[in-house]
Amino acid sequence: MGNVRRGDIRTALFAFLLERPGHGYEVMQYVQAKTNGLWRPSAGSIYPALQQLEDEGLVRSGEQDGRRVYALTPAGKREAKARVAERGLPWEHLDEEPPEVANMRRAVTELGSAATEVLKLGGQPKIDRAVELVRNTRKALYRLLAED
Repeated sequence: MGNVRRGDIRTALFAFLLERPGHGYEVMQYVQAKTNGLWRPSAGSIYPALQQLEDEGLVRSGEQDGRRVYALTPAGKREAKARVAERGLPWEHLDEEPPEVANMRRAVTELGSAATEVLKLGGQPKIDRAVELVRNTRKALYRLLAED
């Protein structure tokens, strides 16, 4: 992951909520955008963390347009500012990633996007062929390492 601290979901939530209230899906989109797609937190990490912050009295939630929207409480705002000041943002050193790492990440992300499209639009024979292509590519990468 380079210098992006993926596991720091709490700081990422605070950074988002300092900007505006929102729902979990917006947080996922926000983090993905801030990390240029390198970190896509799942609902399984976002929602339990939001619940924990609510249990601690740092956020409150309410319904808005059929969604649960979260906002910082005054105590949460103080805690969020202190945490961001102490730790920095999980993505602030993203631009320090070496170009070869960024290029490989981009290529893998693009492969994942193409695979997702095949799953959505391809039908079973094309999905089976795509699985075979991905497996063969993985094997070819290991063969590359075994050269010399």
